[in-house]
Amino acid sequence: MSSNMSTSSSSAKPDRIINGIAPIRICDLGGWTDTWFAGHGTIFNIGVYPYVEVQVAVFLHHMREHQITLHAENYGERYVVLPGSIDHVRHPLLEAAINEVPLPDNVALEITIFSDVPAGASTGTSAAVTVALIGALDALTPGRMTPHEIAYAAHRVETQRLGLQSGIQDQLCSAYGGINFIEMFHYPYATVSQMRIPDTIWWELERRLALIFLGRTHSSSAVHEQVIAALEREGDASPRLEALRRCAICARDALYAGDFVALGRAMIDNTETQRALHPALVNADADAVIALAREHGVLGWKVNGAGGEGGSLTLLCGPDASANRALLRDIRRLSPLFQPIPIYLSRMGLRVWTTDGER
Repeated sequence: MSSNMSTSSSSAKPDRIINGIAPIRICDLGGWTDTWFAGHGTIFNIGVYPYVEVQVAVFLHHMREHQITLHAENYGERYVVLPGSIDHVRHPLLEAAINEVPLPDNVALEITIFSDVPAGASTGTSAAVTVALIGALDALTPGRMTPHEIAYAAHRVETQRLGLQSGIQDQLCSAYGGINFIEMFHYPYATVSQMRIPDTIWWELERRLALIFLGRTHSSSAVHEQVIAALEREGDASPRLEALRRCAICARDALYAGDFVALGRAMIDNTETQRALHPALVNADADAVIALAREHGVLGWKVNGAGGEGGSLTLLCGPDASANRALLRDIRRLSPLFQPIPIYLSRMGLRVWTTDGER
């Protein structure tokens, strides 16, 4: 690299900046039924902030030595990504997502990605990252993908480009935001109904929900493969899958009725149905928090995502705000690893906008 190129690269101002943000997902009832082996499914989930943030600084190509530089801010890593490369080594999901979107030849990009949510929290953060990144890169070219199309592009990144197991609900939740009832009529095709509830119920739900990170990165691939193998043998008529589908329907109906007791019961039923898929899907740390939650009269709890080691829990607390704050203090005392994460419900899903790079 010449000194002139080094100077121009370091001092150049971006022509424009594209911002993309997307919410994470909690309280997913009916999870496991949004998969290829389930065939069809029903899922209830909630999009919440803190959101994932993507910022794309756009330069004229001749002003930069490399076309794409990726800054994974949470990891303190900044490195060059080669367009079109199939060797996804350092951050495969991010690199594969970049390759999902055709990029103009006349621009160079500095892509920064950040999230306040701990890695491995089982809150669909990877899906939110992919949705926000694809949404931001899509703004580089004429025409726009719909949120639904972006969700499916993000799903393809995981399943086709990386060959990973992935349901469809996380990407759809990040793209749409809000409270969703998803009906997958034939994998992977689904409709998304965003639940419209009175503000008073929205505000009360937001006040009562708590997200508890269990302090360890979610990692249970071996257990998940065992569950998948068993459910594949049972087929889409599996009674266990059908029980999960019913939990999502019960959650939808309870929330429309403003019945928090019934919503909590649906959350508990879903967690116990997850446990029936494999005992390890509800880990010892989750059980410790659940036991404490019972003592405090919490209405419901849901092991987020597919379950397994690490991850997080969604709690649905009772009406007494002071008692709920006492619960969170006791959870912190239970283990220094346990971390309540402040959340609020997302009114919107993916948002993308562009600003002038000079101002």
